[in-house]
Amino acid sequence: MQPFTDQLNRKIILPEFPPKKIVSLVPSITELLYDLGLEKEISGITKFCVHPGHAKKDKPIIGGTKNFHIEKIETLAPDLIIANKEENLKSQVDALQTKFPVWISDVESFVSAMQLIQGVGAVTGKDKEAAKLIQAIETAFSTIPVSGKKYRVTYLIWQNPLMTIGGDTFIQVMLEKAGLENVFKEKARYPEISVEDIRDSGTEILLLSSEPYPFGEKHVPYFQEALPGIKILLADGEMFSWYGSRMVAAAAYFKDLQKRISLLVKD
Repeated sequence: MQPFTDQLNRKIILPEFPPKKIVSLVPSITELLYDLGLEKEISGITKFCVHPGHAKKDKPIIGGTKNFHIEKIETLAPDLIIANKEENLKSQVDALQTKFPVWISDVESFVSAMQLIQGVGAVTGKDKEAAKLIQAIETAFSTIPVSGKKYRVTYLIWQNPLMTIGGDTFIQVMLEKAGLENVFKEKARYPEISVEDIRDSGTEILLLSSEPYPFGEKHVPYFQEALPGIKILLADGEMFSWYGSRMVAAAAYFKDLQKRISLLVKD
C-alpha cells in the first residue's frame, strides 16, 4: 500500500484507497473536503463545522475540535482522519493514531496552505480537483491591489483578556495579503494585550474578529470610547483564519476590505 506524508512529515498508510469513510476534526478542512467532491465519503465532523450549511444536519457530530469523543469516532470506523496540529489536542490525536490513520495538517504560511490542499487531495484521491482549487486561489490572490500605504492594525481574537495575533500565525499571513501591517507582529502566537498597549502601538485601525470570540456591533462603542482616534471595523474571522477552499472567497473579501478601510480613514 502506498504511504502518504502529512504536514508533520509523518508517513501514514490507508487500509483502503481512496478512503470511503473520512472523519474531519477541522472546520475549514471539512469545507475543503466538500469542495473537493467528497460529501459522500465524509462520515464524521465537529460541531464547529458550519460550512456548508447542511453539513451538521447530514453528518454525525463527534464533538468539538478540542474535546471530540473518541468513542463516537471508533463507532464510525474511519479509514482516514484529518486533524490539525494547532486546532486539535495532541493527546487526543495521539490516541486516535493508535487505531486509525491520521493525516495531520500544519498551516502557518500561504505556501503551506497550498500544500495542505495538495496533500488532502492526494490522500483522498482528488489530486486534479485540488490542483484546480490551488490555481483558483493563487489567481484570486494575484488580483488583490498592492497599495503603497499599509495601514497599521491590531487584530483582536478574544475579550477578557484581550488577545491579538503575533507574527508566526496564519492570520498574520492573511493580514499581509490584505495589505495590512500587524503592529504586534514581533510577538509570538496569541499574546494578551491591554487597551493601553493598543493605544501606545501606533494602531490606526482596530479589527474585531468574529471568531473565535464573536465580536459584534455591540462591542464597537466600548472600543471607540477607549481608543479615540483609532478607526474600528468588524472583521470576518473565517476569511483570515480558515485555510483551504475558503481562501477563494477571502481574496475577494480582502479587496472589499481595502475599499472599506479607504472610506473609513477619509471620514
